[in-house]
Amino acid sequence: MMALAPADIGLIILTSVGCSAAVSSVALLALRLVRRRTMTAQLLIVACAGTAAMAASVLAISIEMYISDHDLAVLVAVIGVSLVLALVVAWVVSRAARRSFGRLSASLERVGGGAVVDAEPSGWGEIDELSAQLAAVSHKVEAARAELEQLDSARRRFFAWISHDLRTPLTAVRALAETIEEGAADAPERFAGEVRAQVETMSRMVDDLFELSKLTSGAVQLRTEQVGLRDVVSDAVADVRIAADRRGVRIVERGIDGQVLWADPHQLGRIIANLLANAIRHAPTGSDIVISATEPDRDRLVLGILDHGSGVAVEDLDRMFDVGWRADPARGSAPDDLVSSGAGLGLSIARGLARAHGGDVVAEITGEGFQMNVLLPFGADVERV
Repeated sequence: MMALAPADIGLIILTSVGCSAAVSSVALLALRLVRRRTMTAQLLIVACAGTAAMAASVLAISIEMYISDHDLAVLVAVIGVSLVLALVVAWVVSRAARRSFGRLSASLERVGGGAVVDAEPSGWGEIDELSAQLAAVSHKVEAARAELEQLDSARRRFFAWISHDLRTPLTAVRALAETIEEGAADAPERFAGEVRAQVETMSRMVDDLFELSKLTSGAVQLRTEQVGLRDVVSDAVADVRIAADRRGVRIVERGIDGQVLWADPHQLGRIIANLLANAIRHAPTGSDIVISATEPDRDRLVLGILDHGSGVAVEDLDRMFDVGWRADPARGSAPDDLVSSGAGLGLSIARGLARAHGGDVVAEITGEGFQMNVLLPFGADVERV
Protein backbone atom coordinates (compact mmCIF):
# COMPACT_ATOMS: atom_id res chain seq x y z
CA MET A 1 0.00 0.00 0.00
CA MET A 2 1.43 3.34 -1.02
CA ALA A 3 1.75 6.05 1.61
CA LEU A 4 -0.30 9.20 1.06
CA ALA A 5 1.59 12.24 -0.02
CA PRO A 6 1.35 15.39 2.11
CA ALA A 7 -0.65 17.03 -0.63
CA ASP A 8 -3.21 14.21 -0.57
CA ILE A 9 -3.52 14.46 3.22
CA GLY A 10 -4.01 18.21 2.98
CA LEU A 11 -6.71 17.72 0.33
CA ILE A 12 -8.52 15.18 2.52
CA ILE A 13 -8.44 17.55 5.52
CA LEU A 14 -9.66 20.50 3.50
CA THR A 15 -12.44 18.43 1.96
CA SER A 16 -13.59 17.18 5.39
CA VAL A 17 -13.49 20.67 6.89
CA GLY A 18 -15.40 22.14 3.97
CA CYS A 19 -18.12 19.48 3.99
CA SER A 20 -18.49 19.57 7.79
CA ALA A 21 -18.63 23.38 7.80
CA ALA A 22 -21.31 23.40 5.12
CA VAL A 23 -23.45 20.81 6.90
CA SER A 24 -22.95 22.52 10.29
CA SER A 25 -24.02 25.86 8.85
CA VAL A 26 -27.22 24.34 7.52
CA ALA A 27 -27.83 22.58 10.89
CA LEU A 28 -27.32 25.81 12.85
CA LEU A 29 -29.73 27.61 10.55
CA ALA A 30 -32.28 24.83 11.02
CA LEU A 31 -31.84 24.93 14.83
CA ARG A 32 -32.41 28.68 14.76
CA LEU A 33 -35.64 28.21 12.80
CA VAL A 34 -36.96 25.56 15.20
CA ARG A 35 -35.60 27.05 18.46
CA ARG A 36 -39.15 27.43 19.79
CA ARG A 37 -40.19 23.92 18.74
CA THR A 38 -39.96 20.68 20.65
CA MET A 39 -36.80 19.03 21.92
CA THR A 40 -37.47 16.11 19.56
CA ALA A 41 -37.04 18.29 16.48
CA GLN A 42 -33.82 19.83 17.78
CA LEU A 43 -32.31 16.44 18.71
CA LEU A 44 -33.19 15.07 15.26
CA ILE A 45 -31.42 18.00 13.59
CA VAL A 46 -28.33 17.48 15.75
CA ALA A 47 -28.27 13.74 15.00
CA CYS A 48 -28.72 14.35 11.28
CA ALA A 49 -26.02 17.02 11.28
CA GLY A 50 -23.38 14.73 12.75
CA THR A 51 -24.16 11.84 10.42
CA ALA A 52 -24.61 14.09 7.38
CA ALA A 53 -21.28 15.85 8.00
CA MET A 54 -19.46 12.51 8.14
CA ALA A 55 -21.35 11.19 5.10
CA ALA A 56 -20.65 14.28 3.01
CA SER A 57 -16.96 14.18 3.87
CA VAL A 58 -16.63 10.46 3.06
CA LEU A 59 -18.52 10.82 -0.22
CA ALA A 60 -16.51 13.83 -1.32
CA ILE A 61 -13.20 12.15 -0.50
CA SER A 62 -14.32 8.92 -2.20
CA ILE A 63 -15.18 10.81 -5.37
CA GLU A 64 -11.81 12.52 -5.26
CA MET A 65 -10.18 9.07 -4.97
CA TYR A 66 -12.05 7.91 -8.09
CA ILE A 67 -13.46 4.72 -6.57
CA SER A 68 -15.61 2.46 -8.72
CA ASP A 69 -19.34 2.96 -9.15
CA HIS A 70 -19.96 -0.31 -7.31
CA ASP A 71 -17.93 0.73 -4.29
CA LEU A 72 -19.56 4.15 -4.31
CA ALA A 73 -23.04 2.56 -4.30
CA VAL A 74 -22.09 0.33 -1.37
CA LEU A 75 -20.74 3.33 0.50
CA VAL A 76 -23.88 5.36 -0.12
CA ALA A 77 -26.03 2.46 1.13
CA VAL A 78 -23.98 2.12 4.31
CA ILE A 79 -24.15 5.85 4.96
CA GLY A 80 -27.90 5.89 4.33
CA VAL A 81 -28.54 3.06 6.79
CA SER A 82 -26.36 4.79 9.39
CA LEU A 83 -28.27 8.03 8.91
CA VAL A 84 -31.65 6.30 9.36
CA LEU A 85 -30.46 4.49 12.50
CA ALA A 86 -29.08 7.75 13.93
CA LEU A 87 -32.46 9.42 13.36
CA VAL A 88 -34.29 6.53 15.08
CA VAL A 89 -31.97 6.65 18.10
CA ALA A 90 -32.29 10.44 18.32
CA TRP A 91 -36.08 10.16 18.14
CA VAL A 92 -36.21 7.52 20.92
CA VAL A 93 -33.86 9.49 23.16
CA SER A 94 -35.75 12.73 22.59
CA ARG A 95 -39.07 11.07 23.44
CA ALA A 96 -37.61 9.74 26.70
CA ALA A 97 -36.21 13.16 27.58
CA ARG A 98 -39.49 14.80 26.69
CA ARG A 99 -41.41 12.43 28.99
CA SER A 100 -38.97 13.17 31.82
CA PHE A 101 -39.36 16.90 31.34
CA GLY A 102 -43.12 16.41 31.14
CA ARG A 103 -43.14 14.70 34.56
CA LEU A 104 -40.92 17.45 35.95
CA SER A 105 -43.29 20.10 34.57
CA ALA A 106 -46.29 18.31 36.10
CA SER A 107 -44.52 18.16 39.47
CA LEU A 108 -43.75 21.86 39.22
CA GLU A 109 -47.40 22.59 38.52
CA ARG A 110 -48.46 20.54 41.55
CA VAL A 111 -46.00 22.44 43.72
CA GLY A 112 -47.51 25.68 42.42
CA GLY A 113 -50.90 24.37 43.54
CA GLY A 114 -49.63 23.71 47.05
CA ALA A 115 -48.87 19.98 46.81
CA VAL A 116 -45.80 18.22 48.20
CA VAL A 117 -43.94 16.11 45.62
CA ASP A 118 -41.23 13.50 45.84
CA ALA A 119 -38.22 13.13 43.57
CA GLU A 120 -38.91 10.93 40.52
CA PRO A 121 -35.86 9.18 39.00
CA SER A 122 -35.67 9.52 35.23
CA GLY A 123 -32.22 8.20 34.36
CA TRP A 124 -31.06 11.68 33.34
CA GLY A 125 -28.59 13.10 35.85
CA GLU A 126 -29.52 16.75 35.37
CA ILE A 127 -33.26 16.06 35.41
CA ASP A 128 -32.94 13.87 38.51
CA GLU A 129 -31.06 16.69 40.25
CA LEU A 130 -33.78 19.19 39.32
CA SER A 131 -36.46 16.76 40.53
CA ALA A 132 -34.67 16.31 43.86
CA GLN A 133 -34.34 20.08 44.28
CA LEU A 134 -38.01 20.57 43.41
CA ALA A 135 -39.02 17.94 45.99
CA ALA A 136 -36.88 19.66 48.65
CA VAL A 137 -38.41 23.04 47.78
CA SER A 138 -41.95 21.62 47.98
CA HIS A 139 -41.27 20.25 51.48
CA LYS A 140 -39.82 23.60 52.58
CA VAL A 141 -42.82 25.45 51.14
CA GLU A 142 -45.18 23.10 52.96
CA ALA A 143 -43.31 23.62 56.24
CA ALA A 144 -43.38 27.39 55.75
CA ARG A 145 -47.10 27.24 54.92
CA ALA A 146 -47.82 25.22 58.06
CA GLU A 147 -45.79 27.65 60.16
CA LEU A 148 -47.59 30.61 58.59
CA GLU A 149 -50.98 29.04 59.31
CA GLN A 150 -49.92 28.42 62.90
CA LEU A 151 -48.73 32.01 63.28
CA ASP A 152 -51.94 33.30 61.71
CA SER A 153 -54.01 31.17 64.07
CA ALA A 154 -51.97 32.42 67.02
CA ARG A 155 -52.42 36.00 65.81
CA ARG A 156 -56.20 35.60 65.61
CA ARG A 157 -56.34 34.05 69.09
CA PHE A 158 -54.08 36.77 70.41
CA PHE A 159 -56.26 39.60 69.10
CA ALA A 160 -59.37 37.85 70.39
CA TRP A 161 -57.82 37.59 73.86
CA ILE A 162 -56.58 41.17 73.76
CA SER A 163 -60.05 42.37 72.79
CA HIS A 164 -61.56 40.35 75.63
CA ASP A 165 -59.01 41.55 78.19
CA LEU A 166 -59.40 45.18 77.16
CA ARG A 167 -63.17 44.89 77.29
CA THR A 168 -63.10 43.70 80.92
CA PRO A 169 -61.56 46.85 82.48
CA LEU A 170 -63.42 49.09 80.04
CA THR A 171 -66.72 47.50 81.08
CA ALA A 172 -65.82 47.99 84.73
CA VAL A 173 -64.93 51.66 84.18
CA ARG A 174 -68.17 52.20 82.26
CA ALA A 175 -70.22 50.60 85.03
CA LEU A 176 -68.54 52.74 87.66
CA ALA A 177 -69.10 55.89 85.59
CA GLU A 178 -72.78 55.04 85.04
CA THR A 179 -73.20 54.41 88.76
CA ILE A 180 -71.77 57.83 89.56
CA GLU A 181 -73.83 59.56 86.83
CA GLU A 182 -77.07 58.01 88.09
CA GLY A 183 -76.27 59.18 91.62
CA ALA A 184 -76.41 55.63 92.95
CA ALA A 185 -73.02 55.95 94.64
CA ASP A 186 -73.16 57.08 98.26
CA ALA A 187 -69.50 58.11 98.24
CA PRO A 188 -68.34 58.71 94.62
CA GLU A 189 -64.82 59.50 95.74
CA ARG A 190 -64.22 55.89 96.78
CA PHE A 191 -64.82 54.77 93.21
CA ALA A 192 -61.73 56.70 92.14
CA GLY A 193 -59.43 53.94 93.39
CA GLU A 194 -61.33 51.28 91.46
CA VAL A 195 -61.26 53.35 88.28
CA ARG A 196 -57.54 53.96 88.73
CA ALA A 197 -56.90 50.23 89.17
CA GLN A 198 -58.72 49.41 85.92
CA VAL A 199 -56.86 52.18 84.08
CA GLU A 200 -53.54 50.88 85.38
CA THR A 201 -54.44 47.39 84.10
CA MET A 202 -55.08 48.82 80.63
CA SER A 203 -51.90 50.89 80.86
CA ARG A 204 -49.84 47.79 81.66
CA MET A 205 -51.43 46.00 78.73
CA VAL A 206 -50.56 48.86 76.36
CA ASP A 207 -46.99 48.93 77.71
CA ASP A 208 -46.67 45.18 77.13
CA LEU A 209 -47.96 45.50 73.58
CA PHE A 210 -45.52 48.32 72.86
CA GLU A 211 -42.61 46.35 74.33
CA LEU A 212 -43.60 43.26 72.35
CA SER A 213 -43.78 45.26 69.11
CA LYS A 214 -40.24 46.53 69.71
CA LEU A 215 -38.99 43.01 70.39
CA THR A 216 -40.56 41.53 67.27
CA SER A 217 -39.26 44.38 65.09
CA GLY A 218 -35.77 44.25 66.59
CA ALA A 219 -36.04 47.85 67.78
CA VAL A 220 -35.07 47.16 71.40
CA GLN A 221 -31.94 49.05 72.36
CA LEU A 222 -30.17 47.82 75.46
CA ARG A 223 -28.24 50.25 77.66
CA THR A 224 -25.89 47.76 79.20
CA GLU A 225 -23.68 48.38 82.18
CA GLN A 226 -22.05 46.41 84.94
CA VAL A 227 -24.80 45.69 87.46
CA GLY A 228 -25.10 43.80 90.70
CA LEU A 229 -27.73 41.08 90.50
CA ARG A 230 -28.83 41.66 94.10
CA ASP A 231 -29.88 45.25 93.36
CA VAL A 232 -31.88 44.29 90.27
CA VAL A 233 -33.60 41.39 92.04
CA SER A 234 -34.45 43.58 95.05
CA ASP A 235 -36.10 46.19 92.81
CA ALA A 236 -38.10 43.52 90.97
CA VAL A 237 -39.23 41.94 94.24
CA ALA A 238 -40.31 45.37 95.51
CA ASP A 239 -42.44 45.82 92.36
CA VAL A 240 -44.39 42.62 93.04
CA ARG A 241 -44.40 42.75 96.82
CA ILE A 242 -48.00 43.92 97.20
CA ALA A 243 -49.29 41.21 94.82
CA ALA A 244 -47.28 38.58 96.71
CA ASP A 245 -48.64 39.75 100.06
CA ARG A 246 -52.21 39.60 98.78
CA ARG A 247 -51.62 36.03 97.67
CA GLY A 248 -49.91 35.13 100.92
CA VAL A 249 -46.73 34.20 99.06
CA ARG A 250 -43.23 34.78 100.42
CA ILE A 251 -40.26 35.50 98.12
CA VAL A 252 -36.95 34.00 99.25
CA GLU A 253 -33.53 34.82 97.76
CA ARG A 254 -30.61 32.36 97.65
CA GLY A 255 -27.11 32.83 96.28
CA ILE A 256 -27.83 36.28 94.84
CA ASP A 257 -25.21 38.27 96.73
CA GLY A 258 -21.94 39.02 94.96
CA GLN A 259 -23.18 38.18 91.46
CA VAL A 260 -22.22 40.79 88.86
CA LEU A 261 -22.99 40.77 85.15
CA TRP A 262 -23.14 43.03 82.12
CA ALA A 263 -26.77 43.86 81.33
CA ASP A 264 -29.41 46.54 80.96
CA PRO A 265 -30.63 46.92 84.56
CA HIS A 266 -34.09 48.16 83.58
CA GLN A 267 -34.76 45.37 81.09
CA LEU A 268 -33.23 42.71 83.33
CA GLY A 269 -35.50 43.91 86.12
CA ARG A 270 -38.47 43.58 83.79
CA ILE A 271 -37.50 39.99 82.96
CA ILE A 272 -37.38 39.10 86.66
CA ALA A 273 -40.58 41.00 87.49
CA ASN A 274 -42.52 39.28 84.70
CA LEU A 275 -41.36 35.84 85.82
CA LEU A 276 -42.11 36.65 89.46
CA ALA A 277 -45.59 37.86 88.50
CA ASN A 278 -46.21 34.57 86.70
CA ALA A 279 -44.95 32.61 89.72
CA ILE A 280 -47.13 34.61 92.14
CA ARG A 281 -50.26 33.94 90.08
CA HIS A 282 -49.73 30.16 90.18
CA ALA A 283 -47.99 29.56 93.50
CA PRO A 284 -50.13 27.98 96.24
CA THR A 285 -51.27 30.36 98.96
CA GLY A 286 -48.81 30.47 101.84
CA SER A 287 -45.94 28.94 99.84
CA ASP A 288 -42.48 30.29 99.04
CA ILE A 289 -41.07 31.48 95.72
CA VAL A 290 -37.32 30.91 95.62
CA ILE A 291 -34.99 33.09 93.56
CA SER A 292 -31.56 31.52 93.16
CA ALA A 293 -28.41 32.13 91.13
CA THR A 294 -25.98 29.46 89.94
CA GLU A 295 -22.94 29.39 87.65
CA PRO A 296 -22.90 26.31 85.37
CA ASP A 297 -19.64 27.65 83.90
CA ARG A 298 -17.53 30.80 83.96
CA ASP A 299 -19.39 32.36 81.04
CA ARG A 300 -23.01 32.03 82.14
CA LEU A 301 -25.29 32.80 85.04
CA VAL A 302 -28.55 30.94 85.61
CA LEU A 303 -31.18 32.82 87.59
CA GLY A 304 -33.86 30.41 88.76
CA ILE A 305 -37.37 31.34 89.94
CA LEU A 306 -39.03 28.35 91.61
CA ASP A 307 -42.64 28.16 92.72
CA HIS A 308 -44.45 25.18 94.19
CA GLY A 309 -47.36 25.31 91.78
CA SER A 310 -48.41 22.49 89.47
CA GLY A 311 -46.85 24.15 86.42
CA VAL A 312 -47.87 23.12 82.92
CA ALA A 313 -47.82 19.93 80.88
CA VAL A 314 -44.44 18.84 79.57
CA GLU A 315 -45.51 19.44 75.95
CA ASP A 316 -46.35 23.06 76.85
CA LEU A 317 -43.00 23.96 78.45
CA ASP A 318 -41.89 25.79 75.31
CA ARG A 319 -45.32 26.80 73.98
CA MET A 320 -46.03 28.79 77.13
CA PHE A 321 -43.65 31.48 75.84
CA ASP A 322 -45.74 31.99 72.68
CA VAL A 323 -47.55 35.30 72.43
CA GLY A 324 -50.99 35.07 74.02
CA TRP A 325 -50.61 31.45 75.14
CA ARG A 326 -52.63 30.38 78.15
CA ALA A 327 -53.07 27.01 79.77
CA ASP A 328 -56.70 27.94 80.27
CA PRO A 329 -58.07 29.92 77.28
CA ALA A 330 -60.99 31.16 79.34
CA ARG A 331 -58.79 32.66 82.05
CA GLY A 332 -58.33 36.41 81.98
CA SER A 333 -56.49 38.78 84.24
CA ALA A 334 -57.22 38.51 87.89
CA PRO A 335 -58.95 41.57 89.32
CA ASP A 336 -56.24 41.95 91.98
CA ASP A 337 -53.29 41.39 89.63
CA LEU A 338 -51.13 44.45 90.25
CA VAL A 339 -48.12 43.57 88.14
CA SER A 340 -49.42 41.90 84.99
CA SER A 341 -51.67 42.94 82.14
CA GLY A 342 -53.14 39.43 82.04
CA ALA A 343 -52.89 39.32 78.25
CA GLY A 344 -50.41 36.45 78.12
CA LEU A 345 -47.50 38.67 77.09
CA GLY A 346 -45.26 38.60 80.15
CA LEU A 347 -43.43 35.37 79.40
CA SER A 348 -43.01 36.27 75.72
CA ILE A 349 -41.50 39.63 76.68
CA ALA A 350 -39.22 38.01 79.28
CA ARG A 351 -37.82 35.54 76.76
CA GLY A 352 -37.45 38.23 74.10
CA LEU A 353 -35.51 40.51 76.45
CA ALA A 354 -33.32 37.63 77.64
CA ARG A 355 -32.48 36.72 74.05
CA ALA A 356 -31.71 40.38 73.33
CA HIS A 357 -29.08 40.03 76.08
CA GLY A 358 -27.66 36.95 74.36
CA GLY A 359 -29.38 34.56 76.77
CA ASP A 360 -32.72 32.77 77.03
CA VAL A 361 -35.55 31.75 79.34
CA VAL A 362 -36.50 28.10 79.72
CA ALA A 363 -39.00 26.30 81.94
CA GLU A 364 -38.61 22.99 83.69
CA ILE A 365 -40.49 20.77 86.12
CA THR A 366 -38.36 19.84 89.12
CA GLY A 367 -38.88 17.68 92.17
CA GLU A 368 -39.63 20.83 94.21
CA GLY A 369 -42.04 22.45 91.76
CA PHE A 370 -42.09 24.55 88.62
CA GLN A 371 -39.01 26.61 87.77
CA MET A 372 -38.18 29.33 85.27
CA ASN A 373 -34.48 29.63 84.43
CA VAL A 374 -33.03 32.84 83.00
CA LEU A 375 -29.77 32.03 81.19
CA LEU A 376 -27.57 35.10 80.89
CA PRO A 377 -23.95 35.66 79.81
CA PHE A 378 -21.75 37.45 82.33
CA GLY A 379 -20.26 39.65 79.60
CA ALA A 380 -16.63 40.13 78.64
CA ASP A 381 -16.22 43.34 80.61
CA VAL A 382 -17.37 42.00 83.96
CA GLU A 383 -14.68 41.64 86.60
CA ARG A 384 -15.28 38.29 88.29
CA VAL A 385 -14.90 38.09 92.03
